[in-house]
Amino acid sequence: MPTINRYVDIDTVEREAKKDYIDRHSPFIHCASTAKKGQKFAVTVKMGNEYSHPDDFDHYIANMALYNGQTLLARADFVPGALGNEKNHAEVTFNIVPTGSKLELVAQAYCTKHGIWESLPTSVTVSE
Repeated sequence: MPTINRYVDIDTVEREAKKDYIDRHSPFIHCASTAKKGQKFAVTVKMGNEYSHPDDFDHYIANMALYNGQTLLARADFVPGALGNEKNHAEVTFNIVPTGSKLELVAQAYCTKHGIWESLPTSVTVSE
């Protein structure tokens, strides 16, 4: 089973190099806090907040996935060079259709050099 790395509050990290490492490998979820049942709901997953990730042949973000609890909702795969072989923030917007009363969203991303990284959970209230 692969190791899953989780975001650490970078305010508690002392060295700038470690902040860079954690931030650029962490997926961040951007979405509204409420959604309507049965209607498309946009969820953007972005790699890194302050720091961008490399896009090299041997070191890039290979995929980003969005989960509702343990259920996989969507996944996007990338190839090296998709971001022009430049450091950048890989980003994808998933359009999902909520069916329950609440979403517990978690994003995961796979770095080809540093493994799987997981976001902080994001709760979304779903109304009728």
